[in-house]
Amino acid sequence: MWSGEALRRFTIWRYRHLSLRQFVLISSIVVGILAGLSSVILKNFTHYIQYFVENTLVGRFGFNGFYFAFPIIGISLTLLIIRYVVRRQIGHGIPNVLYAISRKKSIIKFRSMYASLITSPVTVGFGGSAGLEGPAVSTGAAIGSNFSRMLHLDSKTRSLLLGCGTAAALSAIFKVPVTGLIFVIEVFSLDLTIASLIPLMLSSATGLLVSYFFMGQSLTLDFRSDAVFQLQNIFYYILLALFTAVASIHFTRIYSRVGHFFEQNLRNTYARLVVGALGLGCMIYLMPPLYGEGYSTINTLLAENYRSVIGFEWAENLPDSPWIGVGLLVAMLYLKMLATTVTFGAGGIGGTFAPTLFMGSVAGLAFARIVNIIRPAAELSLSNFALVGMTGLMAGVMQAPLTAVFLIVETTGGYALIAPLMVVSAISFVITKYNTKFNVYTEELAKKGDLPTHDKDKAILGDMELERIIERNFVQIPIEATLGEVVHNAVAKSCRNIFPVVSKHNHLIGVVLLDDIRPVMFERDMYEKLNVAEMMQQPPAVIVQGEDSMASIMKKFQDTGAWNLPVVGYHNRYVGFVSKSKLLSVYRRKMIELSSGTLF
Repeated sequence: MWSGEALRRFTIWRYRHLSLRQFVLISSIVVGILAGLSSVILKNFTHYIQYFVENTLVGRFGFNGFYFAFPIIGISLTLLIIRYVVRRQIGHGIPNVLYAISRKKSIIKFRSMYASLITSPVTVGFGGSAGLEGPAVSTGAAIGSNFSRMLHLDSKTRSLLLGCGTAAALSAIFKVPVTGLIFVIEVFSLDLTIASLIPLMLSSATGLLVSYFFMGQSLTLDFRSDAVFQLQNIFYYILLALFTAVASIHFTRIYSRVGHFFEQNLRNTYARLVVGALGLGCMIYLMPPLYGEGYSTINTLLAENYRSVIGFEWAENLPDSPWIGVGLLVAMLYLKMLATTVTFGAGGIGGTFAPTLFMGSVAGLAFARIVNIIRPAAELSLSNFALVGMTGLMAGVMQAPLTAVFLIVETTGGYALIAPLMVVSAISFVITKYNTKFNVYTEELAKKGDLPTHDKDKAILGDMELERIIERNFVQIPIEATLGEVVHNAVAKSCRNIFPVVSKHNHLIGVVLLDDIRPVMFERDMYEKLNVAEMMQQPPAVIVQGEDSMASIMKKFQDTGAWNLPVVGYHNRYVGFVSKSKLLSVYRRKMIELSSGTLF
C-alpha cells in the first residue's frame, strides 16, 4: 500500500489532470495486468507442482499407488497453509465474490489477493479433483477491489474494477477474452451501462496479452474443430441437451448434499481431512483420470482416443465389450462429481470450471458412443459431441448459458458448431433452472438473501443495511411505570408518538401509542391508577436483527400498514425502530444512484 502522503499527492494530481472516465480506463488496464499476472503465477505454480509429482515421483518409481497418497498430502498441506499462513478460512472463491458484491459494497479483504494463489496450486497440483479458474477469478476480483479501495474510489467504480479483475483473470487463464467479459455480466449480475463495457473489454484484452507474453498462445483445450454441423443430427443434440441437464441436476444435488454431510457430520477439521482425503485417494487410485484438473483427459477425449482414458489397470481384465466402455465412462462421470465435492469437503481449495468441463466431455462422448452402438448408421462425431457436452454441463451447472457457449467457441474455434452449442446450452439451462433454482455458487447465498441480481428492486434492497436505518431516539418505558410517569418522563421529553415498553433486562414487551393515552393524558386523578400494562399493546410485527432481510422488512410494512416497527436483537432485546418514511427515503435515494450513477 502507498504511504498516506504519496497517495494524497497522486489523488491531487489525478483530479487536476484526469477525468473519472479517463482514470477508470487507465485503471482497468492496470488491474488487467495485475490480474493477468496472478493467473499466470497460479497456473505455472500448479503445473510446477504437478510436474514434480508426476515426473519426479511417479515417473521415477513407477508406482501408481502414489495417486492414492498425493491428494491426501495436498489437502493436508493446504490446511496447514490456511492455518499457519493465511490464518483465516478461505472458502470457495466465486461465492465469496458474489457475497462481497451483494453485501460488502464490493469490498474484498486484502488477503484474498494471495490466499488462493498459495493454496489452490497445492490442492490441484497434488491431484485434488478441482480447477484453478475459481481461485483465479477470486484473486482477480480481489485485486480490482483492493486497487479501488487504495485509491478511495466509490462503490460503483469499485464494482466495475472488481469485474475488470475477474474478466482479466478468466481471460488470462483460459485465453478467452469475450468469455471473461460475459462471465462478469452473466454470473456476477453487475448492473453496468453499455459504455461501462469498455473498461471490461480493455481489462479482459490486457489479461489475454499478459498470458500470451508469459505462456504463449497455446490453448488449454488443445483442439481446433473443423467439423461441419449436420442438420440431420439436431435431434441427437437435443437428446444430448436432456442428458447433460440430468447430469447437471445430479451434480448440483451431489455438491449440496456432500457439502452438507461434511459440515453437519464431520465438524472437526481433521475428521473431514481423514474421511475426505482417503475417499478421494481411493477414487483416484481406481480411476486415475480423476486426478487434478483433468484437461489432459479432456484433450484425449476430444482426439477421440477414449480407449486410453478408460484403459486403467483393473479395467484391462474386463470383457472387450463396447457397453462396458460406455459403462466406465458413465461411472467416471459420476465419480468425478463425487471426487470434486469430496475435495472441497475435505478442505481443498479450487474451482468447479475444470471439473464441469471434464464431466461435460465425458457425458458428450458417452452419449455419442451409446447412439453409435444402438444405431451405427448415425456415425456421430465423438469429438463434436464431447465439445457440445461441455457446453451443456456448464450451462446447467453454472446456469450461465452464454458463458458456456463462448468458452467452447473461443477455446476450440468451434464456430461451425455454434447452432448445436446454443441449442444444447439453452435447453440444458432451462431444464436445470426449473429443477434447481440456484447453481453451485449461489445456493447458500440465496438462502440468506445475499445473492446479487439484475432485478433492481432486489438489488437495492440487498444493498441497504438495517443498521443504517434503525432509529434509536425513542424514549423507553419500564413495564412498572404509571400513566403519570409516562406523561412526565416520556411524552413530555419525546417528539415521537410511540414508546417501547421494556422489562428491567431491556426485553421488548409491547408498545404504547400516544393516541391510546391521549383521552386520559390530562386526567391527573388517573395518573396513579393506570399503569403501562393496561395501556400497552403488541406491535403488529417485529423486526429481528440478524434474521430479517430488507425484503422481508419491506413485506412486513406492506402487510401490516404500520409506519413504525420495533427492532429486537438477541433474546428479544430492544434495539430501536424502523420507520416506513426513512425506509422509503433510503430506498428512493438508492434507486436514483443506481439509475443515474454512470461513469461514462
